[in-house]
Amino acid sequence: MRMIFVNLPVKDLVKSKEFFSALGFSYNPNFTTDDAACMIVEENIYVMLLTHGHFRQFIEGDIADTTKGKEVLTCLSAGSRDEVDDYLKKALAAGGKPWKPILDMGPMYGCSFQDLDGHVWEIMYMDMSAAG
Repeated sequence: MRMIFVNLPVKDLVKSKEFFSALGFSYNPNFTTDDAACMIVEENIYVMLLTHGHFRQFIEGDIADTTKGKEVLTCLSAGSRDEVDDYLKKALAAGGKPWKPILDMGPMYGCSFQDLDGHVWEIMYMDMSAAG
């Protein structure tokens, strides 16, 4: 069984946890400390929110400046168009910023926003019955 761990540097771990909790995510307390939080996206999919000091232990060089460019686009699937809209609404209400306009390509529908640290998140719905 494969697992994925996306590691993201955050400036304020408490605020980042509050932001993502507002979107409905929870945390694995076994891997959550004052320097890191293991956000559960789904079984076998996790996002490690790491303070800058902790993140530096895993990299060489500088942490990317999200005001000057994007280091990664994290895309999560959604079960419906309404779920896409709901994520965007929650993200903006929790302090996130809109990124690109809603993408509506018929069977594919999505939104994007920046979290408190400027990381870009995309939420996409694909009507699989129309894809084939």
